[in-house]
Amino acid sequence: MTKIFRLITLLSPVLVLSGCGSDGANTATAQVPAENAQAVAGEVTERPDFTGVWTTYRGGGGAGAFNRDGAGQPSLTELAQERVAAYQAVTQGTNHSPGAYCVGSGMPASMTGSGGYPMEMLQHRDQINITYEAHKEIRRVYIGDHGFDPAAIFPERNGFAAGHWEGDELVVETTHLLEQVDSRMPHSEEARIVERYSLGVEDGRRVITNQWTMTDPLFLAEPVSGEKKWQELEGGRLLSYECTEPQWVEIVNRLMAGETIGYEGE
Repeated sequence: MTKIFRLITLLSPVLVLSGCGSDGANTATAQVPAENAQAVAGEVTERPDFTGVWTTYRGGGGAGAFNRDGAGQPSLTELAQERVAAYQAVTQGTNHSPGAYCVGSGMPASMTGSGGYPMEMLQHRDQINITYEAHKEIRRVYIGDHGFDPAAIFPERNGFAAGHWEGDELVVETTHLLEQVDSRMPHSEEARIVERYSLGVEDGRRVITNQWTMTDPLFLAEPVSGEKKWQELEGGRLLSYECTEPQWVEIVNRLMAGETIGYEGE
């Protein structure tokens, strides 16, 4: 895979007057902030720019599948099996599911699946915003010293994501997750997900490869890993996702037709 990188324009180079040259004129040198690029043997290594709209990778025979171990299921502990079984006992055979109630997938499912919906990444120096069209799920990856107190971070289905650069790879660690038994990847609040994002070109288009591993001392007997690939959707944009909109349109049509109905929301 041939890699390409686009320079992230974070701060304009600062011109610093370094004194007078031999001709008496002021000389200037350009300083590039260290967080923008790394000088190696006199050359500049540029960091990849993940900004763009991305859809599930479909080139090269790949389908962006959710890769898991063995039989396609994580190796769950006895505790996890009990809690998943209790959940399934009351939901199997019904239409009760997070999606039916406009609840997002949560990590890692939001990143690995997204139901085939696209995502948008907006990259800045200290933060990368990831928006999944499905359920309008949003992740904010804080780069470097984010300054938040870990003890004061409120847990969420998508957790808290902190990132750093290792060469041309973006490494993201997600913690502060809620326990989820309503996911195809059950996990406890102790789960930890590490992702490694890299950018390349395949079949003439930019492709993001995300190699990830989740560990969980309570729910997983062993770590589970996978790979998710996204291809750029040039000229694409995210659409609004309102999972209750069809129900609302139906209710308005019934009201306009003269029907008297009570509140039917959940």
